[in-house]
Amino acid sequence: MSARAKHSAKGETFKVHAGLDEAGYGPMLGPLTIGFSAFRSEEPVDWSTLSGCVTDDPKGDGARVVVADSKRVFTRNPRGERRLETTALSFLSASGHGAKKGLDVVKSAPRGLAPTAEVLGAHPWYAALPQALPHRVPKDELADRQAELIRGLSAAHTEVVEAGVVVVPAGRLNDSFAATENKGATLWSFNSAVIAHLFESFGVDGLDLTVDRLGGRARYGRLLSSLIPFSTVDVLGETRADSRYLVRAEGRTMRVRFVQKGDSISLPVALGSCLAKYARELVMGAFNDHFGALCPGVGPTAGYVTDARRWLGEVERTQPTALQNRDVLVRTR
Repeated sequence: MSARAKHSAKGETFKVHAGLDEAGYGPMLGPLTIGFSAFRSEEPVDWSTLSGCVTDDPKGDGARVVVADSKRVFTRNPRGERRLETTALSFLSASGHGAKKGLDVVKSAPRGLAPTAEVLGAHPWYAALPQALPHRVPKDELADRQAELIRGLSAAHTEVVEAGVVVVPAGRLNDSFAATENKGATLWSFNSAVIAHLFESFGVDGLDLTVDRLGGRARYGRLLSSLIPFSTVDVLGETRADSRYLVRAEGRTMRVRFVQKGDSISLPVALGSCLAKYARELVMGAFNDHFGALCPGVGPTAGYVTDARRWLGEVERTQPTALQNRDVLVRTR
């Protein structure tokens, strides 16, 4: 590993601009989801680049696709649900990963990173994923937004070359927690697999990647060097809020930035946030449908700790046999 501090990236060319973010890191129930997106463009891709078809203002959802921090895009009401679904399905379609049913979203991960049939079989509620999408926004409304997005991307000379989600079910997370004995290491293991995929796919074009800061970690040089064999990793700067690196290996180049609140400053990260949130909402909807049928009268849950404990207590009192496979149901960390 080379770690020449404050090395300049001047003169490098970056034609692919990407980002990733996760949802569901803190809950007790449900999956961790990691959304990612990549755009091919001669210039950095931001909200001004795509102003003809994208907005970061949720109130603008009547005319354009909303891309922002998923906490702003999604609200737990019909309009918020339609808004998030429109964003996710429009960009999945633009990337070539059209999603006709819920399982298509779960399978939108890079090769080898989607949960296997065996893993999904161990989590039976995934069988309750929607059999047809969209299921919140009217089809004609979605078609209009998708067409507007394609026109806007074309006018901006920008192509969506990747968009998808890595869904990590609770059982698979628990297996990783057991192996790493560290929640942060587990988070890095899944995020780094996406980073490696993007580098392998687009490093030859010059990849400019932004990643929402992973927990409290500030130094990533050694992790990047271990992730990408025979690489040179130059430190462009490391602070508590923003760490930047230049990675080169076998004709590929990546400038990667780990930054706090990345979804507020990077459109590709914000899109990753929306994709991750949409996938998690789909899975938790299936979770609640599955257990609602087994345990009538038990209210749905979003899986966060306080409400997850309420939900677990209600199920324990009404249908304890539904909790017999806790190793794939309840996270250990």
